[in-house]
Amino acid sequence: MSKVPVRDIRRLLGLACLFALIAPTTASAITAEVARTCDAAAAKAFPPKQVGNPAAGSSKGSAKERRDYFNKCVANNGKVDDAPADAPQDSKAKN
Repeated sequence: MSKVPVRDIRRLLGLACLFALIAPTTASAITAEVARTCDAAAAKAFPPKQVGNPAAGSSKGSAKERRDYFNKCVANNGKVDDAPADAPQDSKAKN
């Protein structure tokens, strides 16, 4: 039987602790329901073009804007505010 010096055991233990501390933490995954809701909202906000049908879809927005919209929806747990910027915030009708 060979003996392992104490300093080697300490070094190995220290490295094990170091690796445990710097190991990446797992990110929480979004639920399928939130992903479906956000995908539908993104498709509504940025309708896809259809080949052969010039009336379908729009050229509104880029892929980056669609991705940002989807990520914003996921960050808000499936809720997005689609109100236009120039729309009044209160719902009372002015007389």
